Amino acid sequence: MNISRRTVLFGATALSGLLAMDLGGSPASAADDPKTLRLPLARPAGNLDPQRYVGIFAIQDMIFDPLVQYTRGGKIEPALAESWTISEDHKVYTFKLRPDVVFTDGEPWNAEAMKWNLERWMPKADYNWLQVSANLDKIEVIDPMTVAIHFKQVTPTALIEFSYVRPVRFLSPKAVEADGSYKSPIGTGAWKVDSDTPEGTDLVTNEKYWGVKPTLDKVSLVVIPDARSRMSALLAGDIDAAGGAFIAAISPQDATTLKSGGITIVTDTGTDTMILGFNPRRELFKDIRVREAFNLLIDREAICAALMKGYATPTMNLYPDVIAYSGKRFDIPKRDVERAKKLLDEAGWVGEGTRSKDGKPLNVELVISEDAVANSRALGEVLQAEFSEAGIGLTLRNVDHAARHGDIPQFKYDISLFITNGAPYDPYNTIGLMILSSIEPGTDGKLWEDPVVDPLIVKALSASEAERAEAFQAVSTWLHDNWAMAPLYHAQRVWAHGDRIKAFVVPATEYEMPIKGISL
Repeated sequence: MNISRRTVLFGATALSGLLAMDLGGSPASAADDPKTLRLPLARPAGNLDPQRYVGIFAIQDMIFDPLVQYTRGGKIEPALAESWTISEDHKVYTFKLRPDVVFTDGEPWNAEAMKWNLERWMPKADYNWLQVSANLDKIEVIDPMTVAIHFKQVTPTALIEFSYVRPVRFLSPKAVEADGSYKSPIGTGAWKVDSDTPEGTDLVTNEKYWGVKPTLDKVSLVVIPDARSRMSALLAGDIDAAGGAFIAAISPQDATTLKSGGITIVTDTGTDTMILGFNPRRELFKDIRVREAFNLLIDREAICAALMKGYATPTMNLYPDVIAYSGKRFDIPKRDVERAKKLLDEAGWVGEGTRSKDGKPLNVELVISEDAVANSRALGEVLQAEFSEAGIGLTLRNVDHAARHGDIPQFKYDISLFITNGAPYDPYNTIGLMILSSIEPGTDGKLWEDPVVDPLIVKALSASEAERAEAFQAVSTWLHDNWAMAPLYHAQRVWAHGDRIKAFVVPATEYEMPIKGISL
């Protein structure tokens, strides 16, 4: 039987949609509670210590306040710090703390509490992926409500990094054991934990909260690991909404099915990028002609239309334009199999069927992980069909989340799917951690590494505000002109909700619950 690339592309997604229709239950209305919002979690909340990388980001964000708040487009607004100043040499940030704030256990928020929290992580090398940690000189308490943080060098990322969920949020100094180890999730945020079990987590409003009080009394988070079961619960009215990449993700296929079932789908521009990354240490991908050929074999528009059901925008850019300093938009190359074949010929990869060079066949392995990158199998099958037309043999190796985070940093792959960090971490984190070759690869691995581009990255990471746009553009242009990776698309952020919700606002980042702006 003749199976074309487009048959594989559309057939795989159609099958996925049909399977998703088997929801096993008819819609039914749960008893309304006008003050309780019911949301699903794909996994239990986990250890909510704000200095650990274990708990669900969005729950930590509800409990623990930041020093400053990241808002849409990268704007920084006051939070636990009501104001700040930056020294003329840009090495000292002085924060005036918000008065009359207390942790939910009654402990006061003040300079000593801030210093105690920062000293839990800032002096430690494990946190040096953050510039505020790597560049720290000292933390100075000026008065009970004023703290100055001194850096050894200019740290333009400081304010953005102080908005992160972890390890930057603030825990009550009394919420630890005698040895200083974490005991309980006590913060200053709008919410506090009422109950926490493997089956779910309930949060209630913090009556001592310093800011605008939530309109809800309770958020009930129920663990539903299976996406199909979450869809059934939403259609039945047992939960109010679902979504969020790190909460209970909804795939484009699921969104299409839910929409046909009368569920409201709410989307927002995505802040990250799906990228096909080449192993920079493989001899094969050190040849720019090979990297260009792989790029030209990808039909990005078709992938977005069929596989992503229109919930994505094709791209050749490292960042979407909602990320600060994302730069000019590069043209998306049309799929050109003949040009790709010619480039492979020039690189010495020749022959009928699967190409070869010096007796070695052009077979590559794509690492996929549904746990880490949703829909990666379907995307891998599309790429498999597209690459085969130019004589490239592609095999898929499916691994779980833990195995992927072990293999990728050790470069145990040929090609792999990567997702950029998104807001609020970019534009700094992806180039600083996943491309800068002088930094050891973390659990997300390396998108690319080349000492030639390092000076451009270092300049961008340390550039003054006036020079920043040009410096980031130089990095983007180098990566694009050298075909260093294969950007695929910017996925939209997708949430779905039932009729109980009358107003819904997608939060600024994927690290937040959609609490603000909700009306039941």
